[in-house]
Amino acid sequence: MKPTKSNPTLSERVITLIEEARRKVAVSANIALVYTYYEIGRMIVEEEQGGKARAEYGRRILDELSSRLTERFGKGWSVPNLKLIRQFFITYSNSLNTVYPIGTLETQSNNISTEKIVHGADDFCLSWSHYLVLMRIANSAERQFYEHEAAEGQWSIRQLSRQIGSQLYERMQKHKDTCSVQELMSKAPRPEVAIEPLKDPYTLEFLGLPEKTDYSETQLEQAIIDHLAEFMLELGKGFTFVGRQVRFTFEEEHYKVDLVFYNRLTRSFFVFNLKLSKITHQDLGQMQMYVHYYDRIVKLPDENPTIGILLSSEEVNDATVKMTLPECEHNRIFARQYKTVLPSEDTFKRIIQQQRIAFENKVLTSKAERKNE
Repeated sequence: MKPTKSNPTLSERVITLIEEARRKVAVSANIALVYTYYEIGRMIVEEEQGGKARAEYGRRILDELSSRLTERFGKGWSVPNLKLIRQFFITYSNSLNTVYPIGTLETQSNNISTEKIVHGADDFCLSWSHYLVLMRIANSAERQFYEHEAAEGQWSIRQLSRQIGSQLYERMQKHKDTCSVQELMSKAPRPEVAIEPLKDPYTLEFLGLPEKTDYSETQLEQAIIDHLAEFMLELGKGFTFVGRQVRFTFEEEHYKVDLVFYNRLTRSFFVFNLKLSKITHQDLGQMQMYVHYYDRIVKLPDENPTIGILLSSEEVNDATVKMTLPECEHNRIFARQYKTVLPSEDTFKRIIQQQRIAFENKVLTSKAERKNE
């Protein structure tokens, strides 16, 4: 009998079994390492708290412990590493919503239940290296945000560092857009994902393009295709690629959408047009037609409405958007700026703060206008 997907060969079944076992062993080893470091940190802190001259006493404890552990187990137990392990316990001992709720296990026996520790996919958990990156974040709410996103998205160390460096937390907090997106995604299998705000700005530094737009829209599109995995990570969770320059015909006129994605969590299409200049009312009108076409011709009856996003290298003119598009509760089109070079952290925070103030003023103005009506 010829092997098929439903009837794999013996060797294929054995390979699958071995690979699955290796993944489980790696996850179990990772969990044990993280828990062990947490417990070592707790022991160090408790020992230090028993001393009178804490700073001097603490240094002596770490020196002696480092010497004994290095003698017994070899490299990896230097005083700086032990300080990081101690800091790990201090950082997470009071956290109630961590990805690994290790703080709740400190009074339990050494018989560790992995089900009580792991949060996320069966074959992925945050490693010690992930936590070394996360511990640099002072804000606990921000740190917990990255923990959750990293575990759910199965981010590598590089991806986690990149998202922190691009100020993902601040960008996600700036605009909520919930007045339009939440209502639109009522059929989503995971409504809590559907109401996640769209980023502003999108940071596309991985494209390797210069800050000034001395490249064409075709080059921008090709760079995105060449870095499709990184681009979809920047878009958010659940995105799958449908196509580029997706053509459709309406009343004998031919149109092409630059990029089309489908989000399996929100169960909706996302259509993108790329601009190297300021977004005009013609651009917004064209996108509105694209969205209507996908809603009326392409999407299935049980799917959520299509979202249209115009990505521009120029700062978005809110007045143009407001006068062109319908009111917030019916809006499915969003204009967003993208950046190909990461600004400094201070510059990024200043940009986001300015945009947050502008957005809040726009909401207040809108409420005042409705009240006067």
